[in-house]
Amino acid sequence: MPDNPSPIGLFYGSTTCYTEMAAEKIQEAINTKCGFERVSLHNIKDTNLANTENYSVIIFGISTWDFGELQEDWESQWDDVASLNLKDKIVAIFGLGDQVGYPDWFQDAVGMLHEHIQPQGCHSIGYWPNEGYEFTQSKALTEDGEFFVGLSLDDENQWQSSEERIDNWVEQILLEIQEIEKVL
Repeated sequence: MPDNPSPIGLFYGSTTCYTEMAAEKIQEAINTKCGFERVSLHNIKDTNLANTENYSVIIFGISTWDFGELQEDWESQWDDVASLNLKDKIVAIFGLGDQVGYPDWFQDAVGMLHEHIQPQGCHSIGYWPNEGYEFTQSKALTEDGEFFVGLSLDDENQWQSSEERIDNWVEQILLEIQEIEKVL
């Protein structure tokens, strides 16, 4: 870990508190592993996404609703996402979805957000294996279909796996952040 690691801004939208609870667990896991308060939480219901400008490392938390729809707070700021300055920033995404109730749209919002920010020149990290999930299709898969473009949680059907997935993902992204910061 560098002597002075970059602070991390975690921006999330949450209607039913599941994404908020996941964001808090990610914050706690990172802060514990780093040994200091590295992550600042920002609920986008109360915080404009323009505040991402204050961070070189960003985590976005988003959930997929119904038939591949955006969570309401993300929907209200969706047009602003394209105007964010994410060039050379390190960005990870996590999402919540329901693979049983909506197997044709599992984690679609994660894929939609990734697709929306990718042209802005950010360093995307935190791709997550799609093993251990049962779904039909997803916009959040990489081209080869082996990974989600962010951590995928299903607290409806696989709540017992979420904590381990968060811990493993946090370990992964901290290493990825460190590697990218070495060359920036």
